[in-house]
Amino acid sequence: MDGLRTKGNSDSFWKKNLKNVPGRPSPKKEVSKQKSGSGSTSYQDFQESVNDAWAVDEDDEFFDHSENAADVRISRKVAHSAALSVINSHRSSEAAREATISQERKADSLQRLAIQKGDNPLGIEPAMPSPPTRHFPGHPQLLVSKKGLQISMAEGEATDSDSGKIEKFHVLLDDALLNLDSLRQLSWSGIPIKVRAITWRLLAGYLPASLERRQNLLERKRHDYWSLVKQYYDTERDEVYQDTYRQIHIDIPRMSPLIPLFQQKTVQEMFERILFIWAIRHPASGYVQGINDLVTPFFMVFLQEVTAPGTNLENCDVASLPEEQRNILEADSFWCLSKFLDGIQDNYIFAQLGIQQKVNQLKELVQRYDVEVHNHLQQHGVDYLQFSFRWMNNLLTRELPLHCTIRLWDTYLAESDGFAMFQLYVCAAFLLHWRKELLEQKDFQNLMILLQNLPTADWSNSEVSVIVAEAYKLKYMFAGAPNHLQNSLKAAS
Repeated sequence: MDGLRTKGNSDSFWKKNLKNVPGRPSPKKEVSKQKSGSGSTSYQDFQESVNDAWAVDEDDEFFDHSENAADVRISRKVAHSAALSVINSHRSSEAAREATISQERKADSLQRLAIQKGDNPLGIEPAMPSPPTRHFPGHPQLLVSKKGLQISMAEGEATDSDSGKIEKFHVLLDDALLNLDSLRQLSWSGIPIKVRAITWRLLAGYLPASLERRQNLLERKRHDYWSLVKQYYDTERDEVYQDTYRQIHIDIPRMSPLIPLFQQKTVQEMFERILFIWAIRHPASGYVQGINDLVTPFFMVFLQEVTAPGTNLENCDVASLPEEQRNILEADSFWCLSKFLDGIQDNYIFAQLGIQQKVNQLKELVQRYDVEVHNHLQQHGVDYLQFSFRWMNNLLTRELPLHCTIRLWDTYLAESDGFAMFQLYVCAAFLLHWRKELLEQKDFQNLMILLQNLPTADWSNSEVSVIVAEAYKLKYMFAGAPNHLQNSLKAAS
């Protein structure tokens, strides 16, 4: 582990909290600072400038002993067909998009020429270019594009206009005993907004397959959550929980600073309760910085369920919602988060060994699939841990716009064998998507700047669908080969 640390505790990948934390032994001695060398490396200089990019707090494991969803598998034939269909559809849409852009540019040029010549009877003023959207490395992105236009959560989803697919969802959801296998297959390529909230609850394992039992279970689980809040949050907290609460209380106001929704006091209090109750129910790990990002997609999906269609969620006044709706929104976000994290609990054991193993697997996978990109990164001293740790820890929530993250999680939740391994192939596909841009960078500094600030602000769900399809291709090619990750597995053990 010493090889993975940089100089200074404040700048290390594994930030250590030397205070007592629930579920951990108390530290017996202070961690001594290493002596500074005569000079700093280019990586150290870069890390200081983007310190928040890999701000990770406590590293321990956590467990949740709730029931697991049924283990069902997607037909390879069906998934492979869906992946190829997405890729072909994207290629066609890209060609059409380029033709449209070309026509718009010609029209704009003609308009400007007419204005310059004075042939402008309508008095049309030339459009001024919009200022670029501010994007900070390591922070979740806005829900708006660089053009300043509100991007709907349905952007890039033909499924919402496809009444046939929505009808298929309703047929499954209204069945007395849900066929979870069929629901996963239907959800893998994206879930329409109208049925996304109920589908996520089912795919996460929060709701049972039996239609008759669902309402009673929902009422009981929501009541259980608020009983926990009353018992542990609303009362005077034990000293053993004070450090946990203090860290959460510090992190929440810094979450998504550019999105007004998450700066509302009501929303911040809801997140505080969710994270605090989750932490005390998982004492082996406690609160880990970054989990707050994983609450956000569930919160947004369930918020959209209770707001009017077309509502601008960035500026939605949550405090104006009826108290009952706010309580349901908060409780369901908590339980779905708990279920969702069951599949990646090894990411948060001591020293976050699960993430280290996945980073080694990513390195091995890229080396085998695209040796040119791998050698380019190695030649310029870029370690995979330096950029992919955040990808694994935050599940790409800080690399993608929020609506794209939600589309990606449609597929994650639909993965029959859990999304933990599929996340590896998604990260590989995401990295290789930027192959051309990476090979154009000729030094460490520019490579790291690109990798920590990838230009995804204007992405729609169609780009995410392509990444998912490419990830499936990688999984289909390599997952069945027992030795393709052998070396990385040995290195991680």
